[in-house]
Amino acid sequence: MRMVDLIEKKREGQSLSKQEIEFIISEYTNNQIPDYQMSALLMAIFFKDMTDEEITHLTLAMAHSGEVMDLTSIEGIKVDKHSTGGVGDTTTLILAPLVASVDVPVAKMSGRGLGYTGGTLDKLEAIPGFKIEVSESQFVDLVNESKVAVIGQSGDLAPADKKLYALRDVTATVDSIPLIASSIMSKKIAAGADAIVLDVTTGDGAFMKNLDDARRLAHTMVRIGALANRQTMAVISDMSQPLGEAIGNSLEVVEAIETLQGNGPEDLTEMCYALGSQMVVLAKKADTLEEARELLKEALESGRALEKFKEMIHNQGGDASIVDEPEKLLTARYEIAVPAKKSGVIQQMVANELGIAAMMLGAGRKTKEDEIDHAVGLKLHKKVGESVSEGDVLLTIFSNTEDVEEVIELIQANITIGETGEEPPLIHEIITE
Repeated sequence: MRMVDLIEKKREGQSLSKQEIEFIISEYTNNQIPDYQMSALLMAIFFKDMTDEEITHLTLAMAHSGEVMDLTSIEGIKVDKHSTGGVGDTTTLILAPLVASVDVPVAKMSGRGLGYTGGTLDKLEAIPGFKIEVSESQFVDLVNESKVAVIGQSGDLAPADKKLYALRDVTATVDSIPLIASSIMSKKIAAGADAIVLDVTTGDGAFMKNLDDARRLAHTMVRIGALANRQTMAVISDMSQPLGEAIGNSLEVVEAIETLQGNGPEDLTEMCYALGSQMVVLAKKADTLEEARELLKEALESGRALEKFKEMIHNQGGDASIVDEPEKLLTARYEIAVPAKKSGVIQQMVANELGIAAMMLGAGRKTKEDEIDHAVGLKLHKKVGESVSEGDVLLTIFSNTEDVEEVIELIQANITIGETGEEPPLIHEIITE
């Protein structure tokens, strides 16, 4: 088999076979195919697309290019959740203990943030002592004992994806739905889940800027899951404005605690119920989404979910007292209010630009090597569709420097106040097949 023939085949719009795709991924992972040939194939895929069968073969070949987690010794149906990214997305911190508190095993591997997109691991590391690196056997034991653990992804998991993603990033082939779908699903399958819930975000703060692209990506990943014998559901959610009110690591941990106490932002709470209900149904702990929601609501209102969060923190070496004393988390030296320049209704809060503002303060990374400042970030006091008067505080900047003029300018340029404004829908669609 020659790589040049396979590039030509895909260039002509033909489908690659399972054996051909496995050959490509195996040889590229083992450094037998040079980057220039793989780049040519990626560009051919970008322009000529792939069938569902091709994407599934690609996903499985990537998933099996390295270590595959064996979670069969964990009792019950293991459900994983993945978000395609956004701003202020604190759902994993809430969902993991909430869903575990209704007896669903949550064995979750998460990632770090880059750019304006926050990472769950960075948020968890804002908790003093919290360990994200545990062995596979410890991971299994933790989930068997208390139904929940959230850890960092092993470097040996789907190494083909790591190589391909780096190449896509420098060859203008990131925005390809077959390549995005196979990248996400290969890691989820390698992580050992029995079922997968996907939060596919759309809007300014999302990877998929328009609804049609988000819809196609969601349908593609759900079909891959089915073809790979994984029960898979997807929610298409709105990320035109930040989710919740907090952007920044310690601030988001506090918001997660408040949500688990029943006092969280309405949109974030609703998002957790929507995603959590799917996780509960896939785990066969409820027959319908409505029944699942009632189970989750009771767990939250009774305090069981909050206690499970404390247990999760304690089990992974963290200081669980921060749940009752959140002031123990790192706090920024300065709090700077950003006022409304005029009266009216908020028409737009551009999510990615507000995420960039938080990143400029140190809450995110410009490069993978950057260090995170867990204390800094933004706290929104108004959202799209709400009325404001001139001088009302739109948001508070939490900073470790007083020099935030550039950040304030960016924020004010990306919050639009007009005569009318309408709150965007939180969830656009739910896709189950």
